[in-house]
Amino acid sequence: MPEPDPTVRKWEKRHSRLISDHRIFKIREDNTVNPRTGAEHKMVVMECPDWVNIIALTPEREVVFVEQYRQGSETVELEIPGGMMDPGETDPVATAVRELAEETGYTGQNSRKIGECFANPAIMNNRVHTILVENCQLTNEVQFDAGEDLVTVLVKADDLPQMIKEGKIRHSIIIAALQFFALE
Repeated sequence: MPEPDPTVRKWEKRHSRLISDHRIFKIREDNTVNPRTGAEHKMVVMECPDWVNIIALTPEREVVFVEQYRQGSETVELEIPGGMMDPGETDPVATAVRELAEETGYTGQNSRKIGECFANPAIMNNRVHTILVENCQLTNEVQFDAGEDLVTVLVKADDLPQMIKEGKIRHSIIIAALQFFALE
């Protein structure tokens, strides 16, 4: 009896159709074929814009956080600033600098990407970029979008692991961003 092929291969997408458009994401259905079995499957994918998360570090090694209400969990969460890349934006670092200033009024120096991951590759197509901005200081007034209601909070970088362990920071892609920061 021949050995099974241990290589996981990309599934063939035979057809794709848009199911619905919800302003900040679209739902798509793909007809795919499992290369191992030849069986056809209908898969649902959320098409989402790429996202940026910003580690804004002050000269005192404090990280700029925001508290905000999240409808999905119906909870107030402690998160780092972030947001969707707008149509036409191609540079995650530029998006992050803009989002940081708008949401918190903070600006800084030496802005650079320190990590990238998929939000949830099982059902979503977007990437989340983690951007580090150093020497951040409050320089501007906040410019909230109509759907934003944020409070800025400074957290000592050394306190972050314990805050995650205690469940004070619970958003998974924020925790991923903080891991990229820890690896710096």
